[in-house]
Amino acid sequence: MVGPMGGETRKPRREAILLTAAIGLVLSAVGILIGLWIDWFPAQGSTQADDIDTLWDVLVICSVPIFVGVTAVVLFCAREFRQKPGEEHLDGPPIHGNTKLEVVWTAIPALMLVTLCGYAAVVLSNIEEAPASGQENRVAVTGEQFTWTFEYTGADGTKFSTNQLYVEQGKSVRFDVRSKDVIHDFWVPEWRMKIDAVPGITTNYRVTPTKTGIYPVVCAELCGLGHAFMRQSAHVLPPEKYAAWMQRMTERQTAGAAPAADGAGGQTASADGKAVFTQGVGATGATACGACHALADAGTSGATGPNLDEALAGQDAAAIKASIVDPNAKITDGFGEGIMPANYAETLTPAELDALVRYIADATKK
Repeated sequence: MVGPMGGETRKPRREAILLTAAIGLVLSAVGILIGLWIDWFPAQGSTQADDIDTLWDVLVICSVPIFVGVTAVVLFCAREFRQKPGEEHLDGPPIHGNTKLEVVWTAIPALMLVTLCGYAAVVLSNIEEAPASGQENRVAVTGEQFTWTFEYTGADGTKFSTNQLYVEQGKSVRFDVRSKDVIHDFWVPEWRMKIDAVPGITTNYRVTPTKTGIYPVVCAELCGLGHAFMRQSAHVLPPEKYAAWMQRMTERQTAGAAPAADGAGGQTASADGKAVFTQGVGATGATACGACHALADAGTSGATGPNLDEALAGQDAAAIKASIVDPNAKITDGFGEGIMPANYAETLTPAELDALVRYIADATKK
């Protein structure tokens, strides 16, 4: 058939349409199976994780056929309506769109979007539902370059802070999240929930941990040069151990002991300075200096902060201690303000800090 402008109006072959549809269905099924088979996330560690993972699976089931279908139509049209030899100077035929088809391909995606948004809203409402009064713990989370601090309130109203997160298995915990400097993002992948820590406001979410163990606390928002090292740990304890930990930390605070140590069998006040430098304190070594600094004696090669063999060479203990507790007072050339956390006076006990200072002073003597 030849159109009024000389271009040929071609109709796709029925066999080609059926073959394309069959291939699309097969690829959609294979894509869905692969999408559901892949372990996209770590093992579930909260009651919220199951609802979120199910939502993800539903999105995979809906999105794979759309991607395959659109790709199939594009490839089909490129093959069936490609330019043939001798048609280089012909205009395309004047045609009118198929109104029914346009209504269908507009209505179906719109219906899918409304349905998926409604389902997501239900999931969000379920995972944010507050438990009955008295059935929830609360933790104030503060992010700063490049560390997290967690503040608790004991049964008698006593407040204390730690550099490691401790929560109770099977009980809802609400996190009130703040930032001292730039935008951070508080995230424990096994719990699936995450939220920005924004300067000037308090954000929050709640989770109910289901599995005991130690899980990474990650900053999921690029927050500066030390962003990759802004990792601490969440310790999920059985109810009896969590209660004992809370009592122990409350008693330490009341007695005037440094509250920022982990209180669960990590480095003690008698730990040597090299261990504090290379391994940090607590179960996961959140304050390990060697992660960011190079020091020959310790065998570390971190480059986020200055090379201590050069920056602290020959300095006395007082100067080294000042550089740890107030790192922005004197900044080494080539490095910016705010790279090193300024809370080590709280995250280290006095004994740990003194041991660390003595070790660095000895290791950098010339």
